[in-house]
Amino acid sequence: MQEEQQPEAAADPMSSSEAPEDGPKGASSVSQNISDADAFKILLEMKLKKRQKRPALPNTVTELNTEDGSKVYVVGTAHFSDSSKKDVVKTIQEVQPDVVVVELCQYRVSMLKMDEKTLLKEAKEINLEKLQQAIKQNGVMSGLMQMLLLKVSAHITEQLGMAPGGEFREAFKEASKVPFCKFHLGDRPIPVTFKRAIAALSFWQKVKLAWGLCFLSDPISKDDVEKCKQKDLLEQMMAEMIGEFPDLHRTIVSERDIYLTYMLKQAAKQIELPRASENEPRKYIPAVVVGVVGMGHVPGIEKNWNSDLKIQEIMSVPPPSASSKIFKFVLKATVFGLLGYSCYRIGHRTVQFVLSMPATQSYLQRLTEVPQ
Repeated sequence: MQEEQQPEAAADPMSSSEAPEDGPKGASSVSQNISDADAFKILLEMKLKKRQKRPALPNTVTELNTEDGSKVYVVGTAHFSDSSKKDVVKTIQEVQPDVVVVELCQYRVSMLKMDEKTLLKEAKEINLEKLQQAIKQNGVMSGLMQMLLLKVSAHITEQLGMAPGGEFREAFKEASKVPFCKFHLGDRPIPVTFKRAIAALSFWQKVKLAWGLCFLSDPISKDDVEKCKQKDLLEQMMAEMIGEFPDLHRTIVSERDIYLTYMLKQAAKQIELPRASENEPRKYIPAVVVGVVGMGHVPGIEKNWNSDLKIQEIMSVPPPSASSKIFKFVLKATVFGLLGYSCYRIGHRTVQFVLSMPATQSYLQRLTEVPQ
């Protein structure tokens, strides 16, 4: 949750810019005489000059401020939208942030480095191997719920021919072009979210939700996605399905609003400038942060922004409820029952086939013959 807790794979992509090769001949000799602190100051000055004082930002951007003067620009996106990608690129280029925070956790960070074709293929293919991996990682109930939600995402992917998370990949690329820009993962780990969501439902609510997710088939167009810029499409579809389950909405949406807000505030802490010596007093400047989140989370982030947030409670995983244990038992009993019935049917047919063979009938007739 703190900066050092971010996965190394995505913590700091290319945080410094490269010097052009066609610079003055004496540039290399001059650079050798510049201290690290001076070099940092020069690059920082260049970055600050490039940063727009009054940036022209898309209307999907919400500006938030901290008590110490730091600014946070939250870009509300639709996860399947070309327009959202452009909004993210423009915002990062305009404000030249110190930190970029995205609505991803370490379990989904792989999508940042995958190409569109691979992601499109992965999103459409939900197989037994993925199900086993999800169950192994999250447990039976949470694993099944994760696969059902992936089915929703795959349905949108198939309808639109577009892989999800394009705005996060664009944010990753643009952050790498900004000097000293760090890249943070701001979402709560997916296993925690799913386990808390499952624990919040009764047995029949789980059955009803699973049924609704299994039979999702409404057609979606690209126009529908752009119309949903005021509320993310994937989250809107989920909200419609989970609307009758307030506890599920709380765990999947409201609690993540709190977590995202907390991570944005952590990223917006003032930045300490490098010192030429230990005797030099410490100096801090306000930070500039860009957050890239689904449009459905923006109102919750605004609502929680001025609150004193504590995330320990929403990070805990409650023990399985009685209904979860019953559902798990019924599921296992069903699987083993079907397996046993299949073996019985196969065995029954095999016995019938063997008994119908002439050689078997002749052998049995000899056994039953009573000696005279």
